[in-house]
Parts: sequence; structure tokens; C-alpha cells
Amino acid sequence: MEQIILRPLAYFAVFRYPLLLEEILWYAGIPAMEPAALQKDLQQLVQLGVVSQYGDMYQLGDDPEWLTRRLEANERAKRMLPRAQQIGRFIGQFPFVRSVFISGAVSKQVMGPESDVDFFIVTDPGRLWLARTLLILFKKVFLLNSHRYFCVNYFVDTNHLEIIEKNLFTATETVTLMPVWGNEGYMDFCRINQWAKGYYPYFPERSTENAPGYSRNLIKKVLEWVWRGAWGNRLDQKAMEITIDHWKRKFKHMDAETFDLALKSRKGISKHHPLHFQQKVLEQFEQNLETALLQLEKLHQ
Repeated sequence: MEQIILRPLAYFAVFRYPLLLEEILWYAGIPAMEPAALQKDLQQLVQLGVVSQYGDMYQLGDDPEWLTRRLEANERAKRMLPRAQQIGRFIGQFPFVRSVFISGAVSKQVMGPESDVDFFIVTDPGRLWLARTLLILFKKVFLLNSHRYFCVNYFVDTNHLEIIEKNLFTATETVTLMPVWGNEGYMDFCRINQWAKGYYPYFPERSTENAPGYSRNLIKKVLEWVWRGAWGNRLDQKAMEITIDHWKRKFKHMDAETFDLALKSRKGISKHHPLHFQQKVLEQFEQNLETALLQLEKLHQ
């Protein structure tokens, strides 16, 4: 049980982020465990010095600044969320966009001083790259390429809703997505990605109350009509080819395997994570967990 409790603490230690008791329950995936029992085991870990407690939060590492940073980041995200929801609904008005979810830090109610607002976007089949290109052009022309409030870095179409890489990082990102537009698509996404519940069986479902259903305004209808059929197919293919060619030149230092993981590019999938954050997080998590378990083992000897 100590090892199970340490897993979420080791994961969020990567972000220097302490957890509440109920959050440890969510992320540990402990079956049929009462909060009182969890708190008892946590207190034992605190007494052993493996876990630190500050107020009602727990963490690996003995740094009180983690709590201060978390509270500030939570407040920052709380202030940003209404604007992020508004931007997400605006993105939903673009041609071929079916659903929009907030992803990244803000989806976990966290926002650093320099954090972006990340969006996960679901599109119509065969029009992902055209939809992506229109959104990127809007960002570059009208937002002067600002990433602050308009970071569209992950796209899938309705035929490719299942997340291919299945690990602790992608499961965390999947269950914490926040729907802001197109709630039907969000429910389909959750149904197809039930594998993530294997990592987090007790993580609470996200509410769709503030996520309007799919709709099309007149401009969206007209543009989708214009880009229908073979003409639209050619445009989508060309947009994909141009984007991938640009990425290959820009990130030529990456080997083929790293490029495919960080910049996954398929007809129905587009992921733009050039910093390869996933791998860094998983490696640091394993290191944090190993260190904590070794410390625990020595104390029990």
C-alpha cells in the first residue's frame, strides 16, 4: 500500500505539485479504500520522513515553496478558465471542428506565470489538416503567433479518437481533459479511451455542463460546403504534406523514432510536442519513485 500511495506523489513531484488526500485517492486508483485508512498510511510515511505534509497537502521532497506555488497556480488557472472556455468555443466555430477540450496544465486547474492554454481538438474525418491549417493561420495573422491563449497542439479526427500511446502520462492527460465545446464528441472520446480508467478507475468524470453541443453557424456551413468532396480532399492532403515537410526541416536533429513520438503525423492525427515532454516526465517519475522506494526500504531494514 505504501508503494501504491507513493506512485501519484512521485508523478506529481515531477511538477513540484503537492496533492490533497482526495487527489491521492483519485490518482492512486486504490480500490475500496476509505480516506481514513489512506490518511493513516500517509501519516506513517510522513513520520518516516519519506513524505512531507504541509497543511492538508502531501508531497515528496521537503520544500514548503511547493505549496505556495501550487496555491498561486490554482488561483491563476481559476481566473483563466472562463477565458479559456470562451476561446475554446470560438475555436469550435472553425470549419470541420467537432469538439474542443482544454488540455495541459489548465485542465488540471494549474497555470504557471508563463504557461500556455492548450487545446485538444477533434475534427471531421479527412479534414483534420485543413482545419489545423486554418487555425494556425488565424493564430499567426490575427494573434501575431501568440501561444499564450491559443496553443492548438493536438488534433484527432472522429475516426481516430483512441490515443495510440498508452502510458501513465497519456492516461493522466486523457482523464483530465476538460470539454468546452461539442460535448457529444467528448462522450465519444471517453467511451473509446476507457483504457485510461485502468490507470485511474476512480478519477471523477469531467462535467459537460459548460460544453455546448456541436453546432454550425452560417459561415462554417458555407466554408465546409466549399471545401467538400475531391477539392477538399486535395487541400487537406496538401496541408498535411506542407506541414510535415516544414517540421522535418525545423526538427531535423530528431531521429525518426523521436520525431514520430513528439510530432505524430497521420491522416487523422496531428501531435505537436517538439519538446518531447512525455518522455521527460515519465523518466523523472521513474527516478522519483525509485528514490522514494529505496529510502523506504532502508527505513524498514
